[in-house]
Amino acid sequence: MRILARLTILIAALVGAGPVSAQTMNADAARRFVVGKLFAFNCFDGSRGVGRIYGDGSVIGTMQYRGSGPTRSVWMPAGTLKVKGDAVCAALKGMPFEPCFTLTRTSEHSFRGAVSGFGFAYCDFTRRSVVASMSPRSFSSRPMSVQASAVTTGE
Repeated sequence: MRILARLTILIAALVGAGPVSAQTMNADAARRFVVGKLFAFNCFDGSRGVGRIYGDGSVIGTMQYRGSGPTRSVWMPAGTLKVKGDAVCAALKGMPFEPCFTLTRTSEHSFRGAVSGFGFAYCDFTRRSVVASMSPRSFSSRPMSVQASAVTTGE
């Protein structure tokens, strides 16, 4: 249950930030700043990772709890992150309440997410650049073929 609560904090904090440095963001500003972008995060308890939040409230990323041990893949389904008024909240199975978060933009590319009412429980997020695909294949909704292609050796 403690891991689930910690994960909730991390995920929800990914959702926000806004236009001016050191300014608390409302949900709309957070959505514009975060959705679809990749962020690395470091938390007060040493946990760290990388993740992306999508417009449907789903989250995909990796995380290392308390800064040690294995890095784990994290996936939360659509609707995990929700807007309630001006707040961003997280809905997770097994939690008796939906924690909400204060989101403060700290620079052009970073923000801090803290559990509302518990400023000591926070994560700092920094946007990461995504390198264009190394493959000449363009992205499509169709899966790649698994058939072997002819290879020439140039002899």
